[in-house]
Amino acid sequence: MRIKKGFKMRPLGHEFIVVAEDARLVNFNKMVALNSTAAYLWDSLKDKDFTVDDMRRLLLDKYDVSEEIAAEDSEKVANCLKEAGIIEE
Repeated sequence: MRIKKGFKMRPLGHEFIVVAEDARLVNFNKMVALNSTAAYLWDSLKDKDFTVDDMRRLLLDKYDVSEEIAAEDSEKVANCLKEAGIIEE
């Protein structure tokens, strides 16, 4: 997987939002807000090829969470970004 070119993460209050630099990339039906954990994954993975397992390992390295929680959260973030058309496989 890879975050598509043209998408950037921007802070908004205590969260972050994903914005498109080109209006043609935007699906206005799907606003994507990221919490600080998802923002950490975004920063760690931007401009790289990655897998859900890479995401899981990043969470395990940074946070005191179980393998199960890290795997579930990684899958949720990946699915959210896929559904919004922000990452490509």
